[in-house]
Amino acid sequence: METDGFIFGSPVHYAAASGAITSFMDRAFYSNMNAGKNAFYLKPAAAILSARRAGTTAAFDQLNKYFTISEMPVISSRYWNMVHGIAPEDVKKDLEGLQTMRVLARNMAWFLKCVQAAKKAGVPLPIKEEAIRTNFIRD
Repeated sequence: METDGFIFGSPVHYAAASGAITSFMDRAFYSNMNAGKNAFYLKPAAAILSARRAGTTAAFDQLNKYFTISEMPVISSRYWNMVHGIAPEDVKKDLEGLQTMRVLARNMAWFLKCVQAAKKAGVPLPIKEEAIRTNFIRD
C-alpha cells in the first residue's frame, strides 16, 4: 500500500511473460480488485522484458493489461521496454535496449516527482466512480 510506483520485469518464454510473474500478478491484481483495496490505483507502473530474440511485444502487452485494468498510469520510454540477449553479457551489447531502460528510469522518476508536487500543492485525486459491470450478452 505504501509503494509509490511499480516496475515489473520478466524474461520472455514462448512469446509470454514467465509463468512465475504471471501467477504472481494474477493473484496480486485479483486480490486487490476483489478486496476493495487500492494498492495499485493511480500508482505509476512499467513492464520490462528480456528475450533472446522475439516475443517481447506480446509479453509487454500482457503485463501492461494488469496496469490499465487497475487505473495505473503506464510509464513509457522511447521504445518498448525490452532488451535482447541470451546472457547478461549479450544484453550489455544491446545499446538501444539499455538506452530504453535509462529513459524509462528517468521518466518514472520524473512522474513520481510530479505526483509528490501535486500532493504538496493540494491537487486532489480524480473522482473515482463505482465500477459498472455488464455482460456482453443481454436478454
